[in-house]
Amino acid sequence: MTAPTWTSALYAGTVLHRRLKPKRHRLDYRVFSLLLDLDELPDLDRRLRGFGHNRWAPLAFHDRDHGPGDGRPLRPWIESALAEAGLDLGGGPIRVLCYPRLWGYVFNPLTVYFCHHADGRLGAVLHEVNNTLGERHCYLIPVSESDAADRVVRQTCDKRFYVSPFIAMETTYHFKIKPPDDKVAVAIQQTDAEGTVLHASFTGARRPLSDRTLAAAVARHPLMTLKVIVGIHWEALNLWIKGVKVVRRDPPPANLVTVVTPRPVP
Repeated sequence: MTAPTWTSALYAGTVLHRRLKPKRHRLDYRVFSLLLDLDELPDLDRRLRGFGHNRWAPLAFHDRDHGPGDGRPLRPWIESALAEAGLDLGGGPIRVLCYPRLWGYVFNPLTVYFCHHADGRLGAVLHEVNNTLGERHCYLIPVSESDAADRVVRQTCDKRFYVSPFIAMETTYHFKIKPPDDKVAVAIQQTDAEGTVLHASFTGARRPLSDRTLAAAVARHPLMTLKVIVGIHWEALNLWIKGVKVVRRDPPPANLVTVVTPRPVP
């Protein structure tokens, strides 16, 4: 029987965080993410013993972990957000890069949706941010024709959503993304009026999806998603010990999605 050929894949790599002020702090750890084509989810659910869509499995993807959080299919929700932003991509592929549920638990600080035109060109990126308080917000940013052609996406937007108790709201995100291929890279530089506050990135190498590669990933990272949330709180404790001040918490925006008008990237 011929093995299925999927766009969906596993990316094994490294997360790096480097804070520059008011105190220097650095962390890095090995992780893996899944790139899931939303149209392939039913087939992945049928063919992979270790993967489930909207059901329990050692590795799983649940619609309710993303978007509006009510379990509705994600593709219509994303297409609605694109339409409200005046973007018609002609029904092209939508692919999501995220941590899967592992043994029933997941926390995704950042989920990235790659929204393509019908001819395969990347048309928009939706950045979905979660904080540890159970809140979520998304930034929808069109992709320029030049970035799509260069295969390096550069985007900028102002922070609108409370994430870290140690970083003020008056900051700006600068994204530099190498869309998924043999490798993927998502880098974020966060700046304030005085310069760079934080660098964060994920870089990973592609592995084809199969029961073998999924089992190997789980064997290498058996408690990865738990490690993510524990690591976030551990690093917050270290920053507090270092004397970094806690900033005020603003309520999340009334709308789940902020549509960002592209602006020149320095």
